[in-house]
Amino acid sequence: MFIVANLLLAFAKITDILLTLYTFVIIARALISWVNPDPYNPIVNFLYRATEPVLYRVRTLLPDLGGIDLSPLVVLLSIQFLQRFAVTSVLELAWSLKGGAGLFP
Repeated sequence: MFIVANLLLAFAKITDILLTLYTFVIIARALISWVNPDPYNPIVNFLYRATEPVLYRVRTLLPDLGGIDLSPLVVLLSIQFLQRFAVTSVLELAWSLKGGAGLFP
């Protein structure tokens, strides 16, 4: 059973790291949207390609607020929810499978 627990621990920790990195990418995208960035800059191009599929889907669900884009905020709140609920639940499950008290380090 410890193999499944270790697999769940690894999955949860890697997922947490990836969600944290994507949070920084979303924040960087929101910050550069306040200025007029060069669209041919490789960093700007990466930020747009990495975030636009998610932000576009969220934008289609939100009402038009007259030029105010709240999609990064909605995505950041969703990431926080996933980290606080889903990742923590998987970590707790893994520690309970290992025979721990259910509290992870």
